Amino acid sequence: MLSIFLVFVGGGIGAALRHGVNVSAAAWFGTGFPWGTIIVNIVGSFVIGALAAWFAFRGDAMWTQPLRLFLATGILGGFTTFSAFSLDFALLFERGEIGQGVAYVLVSVLLSLAAVFAGLFVVRSMA
Repeated sequence: MLSIFLVFVGGGIGAALRHGVNVSAAAWFGTGFPWGTIIVNIVGSFVIGALAAWFAFRGDAMWTQPLRLFLATGILGGFTTFSAFSLDFALLFERGEIGQGVAYVLVSVLLSLAAVFAGLFVVRSMA
């Protein structure tokens, strides 16, 4: 039950941070390009990389899992799931599974884009 609570609270914090970045980016750069999303994805990817290294090399075993749930799954999950996507690719790449990593990126991006258009089509055709 504690793990669900940690993810829940962290996710709310991450979502609020994402909203703040999106609002700030729109005010600073305008709304003609998704600057907020790019900033969130880059910052989230950097932070999850730093956290993964910290947990692997410096994390105290007693606190590693609760902190990982709160920070990575919760806050970064609410902030951006692109960070998890980026870490998944980096881990495949570092294990030498480059073909699987490239396939993961292509399948994720292409099928996700196709799914967005499919969702748009389905709902628009109901109207």
